[in-house]
Amino acid sequence: MNRFLINIKGDKPLWIVIILLASFSFLPVYSSASNLAYLYGDGNTFSYLFKHFIHLSLGFFLMYMVHKIPYRYFRGISILMIPVILVLLAYTIFQPSISESMTNSNRWIRIPIVGFGFQPSTLASIIILIYVARYLSKIKDKLITFSQSILPLWVPVFLTISLILPANFSTSAILFSMVMLLCFLGGYPLKYLIGILSSAVILFSVFLLSVKAYPDLFPNRVDTWKSRIESFVDSKQTKSNYQIEKAKIAIATGGIRGLGPGKSVQKNFLPQSSSDFIYAIIVEEYGLIGGLALLLLYLWFLFRVIIISNKSKSVFGSLLAIALGIPIVFQALVNMAVAVQLFPVTGQPLPLISSGGTSIWMTCLAIGIIQSVRIGSEINEDETDENNPLEILKETI
Repeated sequence: MNRFLINIKGDKPLWIVIILLASFSFLPVYSSASNLAYLYGDGNTFSYLFKHFIHLSLGFFLMYMVHKIPYRYFRGISILMIPVILVLLAYTIFQPSISESMTNSNRWIRIPIVGFGFQPSTLASIIILIYVARYLSKIKDKLITFSQSILPLWVPVFLTISLILPANFSTSAILFSMVMLLCFLGGYPLKYLIGILSSAVILFSVFLLSVKAYPDLFPNRVDTWKSRIESFVDSKQTKSNYQIEKAKIAIATGGIRGLGPGKSVQKNFLPQSSSDFIYAIIVEEYGLIGGLALLLLYLWFLFRVIIISNKSKSVFGSLLAIALGIPIVFQALVNMAVAVQLFPVTGQPLPLISSGGTSIWMTCLAIGIIQSVRIGSEINEDETDENNPLEILKETI
């Protein structure tokens, strides 16, 4: 055990934040899982707690393994993974629906044997952000034209977002926002970013018109996120606002100190109480104090990511930490904003808190890479200029 702990390197305050978030997650997951246990099971909530424990254990193991890999190797790995994620996304979106009632069937791939569901869009988001960080570090202090960046930068980005968009609007919107922010921080010309943003608005408008003209050609998730936006704008649609209303009741009931662990009432009525709306259950049980404490933990996480980015000795390492750290905090803020009706319902889980395998694993993967950047700065590791992904992959293996 001591040998294992000695081998854990990286930013110790960041490890503390991660452990605190993961340890706390068992309480609201166990409490809110009672709704699922009685609706879809025999009333035993322990199985859901054990499943969450397995997901977190696998996630932390993945994080530990990844943080031992020198971060510069991810330059080449991101290039190799681009065609892989495009194939996975295309297969996911065009796969036959398992059931007409399963609106999420165009977002998940069922892994054979183990029976776990996997959401390729979360992996694709990480790969694309690493790829963009690699490109920006490559062109740093170089004069480039917009046409020179279309093929190596924007074609992979727009292909990925286009394959995510029909089935998962919120993930595609967050990914596009993070890419734009990363490009801005990475010194990509502002006038080109304005052009990309304008093009994205036009393409999205064309997509919406196509959905209205040919609704049968697109998966049923399009109707889902359209109705969520419409219900957010029009508060009179009480049926569509059922989740938000229950979430607000839970938050109002919690007050300052909360009802106490496991004493939530709205968990019995709120759909997705253990995932998308778990923050409302946390505030109901732990009050405003618990909700603010959780928010401070995510802000502490962001603070450590910025420090890791500033301490990196390379442009790629600095951009990589920002590229993978900010989306985690942004996703957490979006989840909290949905619970208090600042955003429409997005379906984004609370990182390291909500139940669910893919979200936990991909969050741990991103954190492992961030810790790898921190280790690189500790040992004064310089970024190599190798651009051959095969050579880098050989070194990684």
